[in-house]
Amino acid sequence: MNAATRSYPRLEEIGVIGNCQFSALVDHLGEVVWSCLPRFDSEPVFSALLDAESGGRFRIGPADGQAGTQRYRQSTNILETTFQTATGSFRVVDFAPRFLQYERAFRPTQLVRIVEPLEGSPRIAVVCEPKLGWSKRAPEAVAGSHHIRYEGFASPLRLTTDMPLSYLGGQGFTLTERQHFILSWGTPVEEPLAPLCERFLHQTARYWQNWVKHCNIPAVHQQEVIRSALALKLHCFEDTGAVVAAMTTSIPESPGSGRTWDYRYCWLRDANYALNAFGLLGHFEEREQFVRYLLNIAGEAPGLDLSPLYRVDGSRRLEERILDEWPGYEGEGPVRIGNAAATHLQHDVYGEMVLALAPIFFDERMEAERSPAALQLVEQLARKAISLAGSPDAGIWEYRTEWKPQTFSSLMCWAGADRMARIADQHALPVAVEFRDAAAAIHEQIVAHSWNSRRSAFVGHYGGEDLDASLLQMARLRFLPADDARLASTISAITNDLTRGDWLLRYQLNDGFGTPTVAFVICTFWMVEALASIGRRGEARAVFARSLTALSRLGLFSEDYDAKTRRMWGNFPQAYSHVGLIHAAFAASPEWPEVL
Repeated sequence: MNAATRSYPRLEEIGVIGNCQFSALVDHLGEVVWSCLPRFDSEPVFSALLDAESGGRFRIGPADGQAGTQRYRQSTNILETTFQTATGSFRVVDFAPRFLQYERAFRPTQLVRIVEPLEGSPRIAVVCEPKLGWSKRAPEAVAGSHHIRYEGFASPLRLTTDMPLSYLGGQGFTLTERQHFILSWGTPVEEPLAPLCERFLHQTARYWQNWVKHCNIPAVHQQEVIRSALALKLHCFEDTGAVVAAMTTSIPESPGSGRTWDYRYCWLRDANYALNAFGLLGHFEEREQFVRYLLNIAGEAPGLDLSPLYRVDGSRRLEERILDEWPGYEGEGPVRIGNAAATHLQHDVYGEMVLALAPIFFDERMEAERSPAALQLVEQLARKAISLAGSPDAGIWEYRTEWKPQTFSSLMCWAGADRMARIADQHALPVAVEFRDAAAAIHEQIVAHSWNSRRSAFVGHYGGEDLDASLLQMARLRFLPADDARLASTISAITNDLTRGDWLLRYQLNDGFGTPTVAFVICTFWMVEALASIGRRGEARAVFARSLTALSRLGLFSEDYDAKTRRMWGNFPQAYSHVGLIHAAFAASPEWPEVL
């Protein structure tokens, strides 16, 4: 397939692989269209997703450019793409090695690709064209006996293969036996290639299958939850404990919107909700790792002035800039790197961090993390939340217009004070009364300033009129009793006002980029949780079942969904969307005794 015929894959036609160190997106043509090395927030080595003509790519597919069909091996993050051609069929197996070795996770920065003939004599083509990050310059390719070394990167990048190197330029050749490829960053491969790839494949499959076996799952929609759990795990940067929002940058929220953001970072808000999902799944190591990440961030933040987001190494080097020479996904620029939201005030962060750490003081399985330092941090976070309740900020949606006192931010400040009071009660701390009184005061403030009697609902900002889907979380947070009429009417008002088809918008106000026209995926899952929490479980199950029809063939979700065109938009895959699916599935599912 020459440059003139290259096109952008739909997000529904892309799979993701990874090993909690790096990730790669592979489309149905067998092309790696996106991968940043050596970690999520590094510069891209393969980048055709944002520039189909000049971005880096690594393709193994039919010589005539036909598309294949993709699937994951059961309960793994190993991706298979199968191609049927006029002369035969073959399969490409893609994965990033991950397994336990010496009682630690072995996760090298290596992309493994195995191509195997299935029937006949298929003609295939292989092209590996990495690029030097955002410059899009081609590295110097130096051939060895069984490898190509790409020079110019910060660390050695080498493709080792048992395929004849003469075929690496994209010309067609007949596949007669299994061929193996390892693209390695850093330490090159020195072992015999074929047995190494096969061993890595077997051990990686066993690792993921064992990880899934240790997952709690709901009684229904099990496969969707398992795939979401596996996708969510890939968003964890294990070295520090960070959880990134997405693998990509600058996939537009909708065509022509200009809403193109870099999501390859750790939003503290998203991480808290993700950790709750891991708790539902019964996996606690991710929470332990995130506590370590948070303690590191807190130690570098005088006065505990937290940014809404950080790099995976805990730094704040996130200056936002536009790359004019990049066309963007489907030509829908601008392409942005960095994120100006790092400079925003988002007061909800403090309450959400209290929620993230609170299980340490209630769950005996996390007793090892229960320390005076952790308790002091939670208390400081709660005090910070209390001090900020009711003051203007950019809010959960990171408005780039005039800031106002956001109801959701104050709701999370209340949650921080409330949970700190419960921690104090649980451990007989003398500050319990102080935090209960503070929580009550914030609760009263929210009711006084955010309840809109004309709309019979809590609204997005103090004294406002606009509804906001984030306030569906009032139900999950137990801000009001489940039988409180104000909670039910707020849920009904948001559902009636913001639903488009089966999907929910975030809000309808102009946020500086116009009014949103597509659904933010997680909002619909919040609606499922909210409906289930007030006893409308049948309705919650129906909404949840309809939402699953938008999943890609591989079971993946992006950030946004256009119900009219039935297309995914926004950065992909989106951790927040899969977290929402997990929460909603557990909320709407019948209990196991009801189905056994």
